[in-house]
Amino acid sequence: MRLYRRPGRPLPRHVDGPWAWPPHRRIDRLPPAAGAALTVSPAWGISAAPAGPPPLGRPGPWAEEAADIERAYGSDRTIHVSLEEFARTLTVREETVERFREGGVRARAIPSAAARARRRGEVATFDRAFRRFRAFDRANVLHLFASFRRDRRFARQFPEAVQTGPLWSGRIDGRRPVRRRRSAPAPWVWYASPASAEAIFPEVAAALRSGPTPRALIVRSPRSWRTAPPPGVVVSTTPWAPAVWRRRFEDAPVRIVTGSRSLLEALELGRPFLYFNGVLGDGPARRRHRPEKIVALLARARRARWPVDVRRDLADFARGRRLGEVVRRAADRRGGWGRPWPRVRPEGFSPPFDDGGAVVVAAARALAQPGASAAEIVADLRSRSNA
Repeated sequence: MRLYRRPGRPLPRHVDGPWAWPPHRRIDRLPPAAGAALTVSPAWGISAAPAGPPPLGRPGPWAEEAADIERAYGSDRTIHVSLEEFARTLTVREETVERFREGGVRARAIPSAAARARRRGEVATFDRAFRRFRAFDRANVLHLFASFRRDRRFARQFPEAVQTGPLWSGRIDGRRPVRRRRSAPAPWVWYASPASAEAIFPEVAAALRSGPTPRALIVRSPRSWRTAPPPGVVVSTTPWAPAVWRRRFEDAPVRIVTGSRSLLEALELGRPFLYFNGVLGDGPARRRHRPEKIVALLARARRARWPVDVRRDLADFARGRRLGEVVRRAADRRGGWGRPWPRVRPEGFSPPFDDGGAVVVAAARALAQPGASAAEIVADLRSRSNA
């Protein structure tokens, strides 16, 4: 595996962040042409697509490198794997409703707002834009939409999308025993990426300090915080070495996660966690930011028969509600927090589509065959995914 960047072109921001990159070599010149090439990028239509017509037609930050690879290997001997946002398999109408909800429109007013949006052509406009900026017209781009559950309505509307189960990291070892300490118990860890995490931080920290056994907390944040941490709480804004973070993450009695990557790692670990992806607004107008991941998880957790009290606690914490009570229940192992949760398995997929990584491997192996066509491989995976 290689990370290719043209000579003289600096890498985009955050490439050198605290990521546990798989073994790879960084190059500024393509090696002698092999039989084929497979690239992996986030949202290829945004990150690696060439320039398009205005407005919003700027090329992606990896467009020049993607074009170089296609010229070197041939477009029909190159597959671009596009990793789309996890669990965001919403139909166009669902996206419209979600746009109003997150924008602060009250629930009772959303149906009429969505109806007006359809009449004004906004839904059709979104449909065209979504297809354009996902680059669904590119025959050699394999768009992977990973989630916990295959959505038939999304498949009917976007047959170019290949729905899969999660892309597991494979680095988290849930079988490794937690290291026992003779002194205080291991601290909780919190990957506090959302800006609104600071707003709920005082209540979370206070709940951990209360009770018969005060708990320490380590907060990992990409931004500096205005709130001074109380005793027993460390807020770290400097990059963590991947091995150090993984050890802290695995040893913590409870971890607070966000987004998709840390959520999936918590599920791989198979130990207690809470989820917070941010909130918008205050009081009765408070609403979750992009909640599709926790919504999809809780739907599967219900089918997997997770304890009812745990599901309620996870849902409320994600909304920024009952924070102190939920933290204390998790810390004290009350109710369902005191017993293992059944494993959540993806639903509605047939192999290899139940595992996103297996689909990437299948595409690579097919492309490695002499005379294989990238467009035919992608078309076959699209067809089988949506069968």
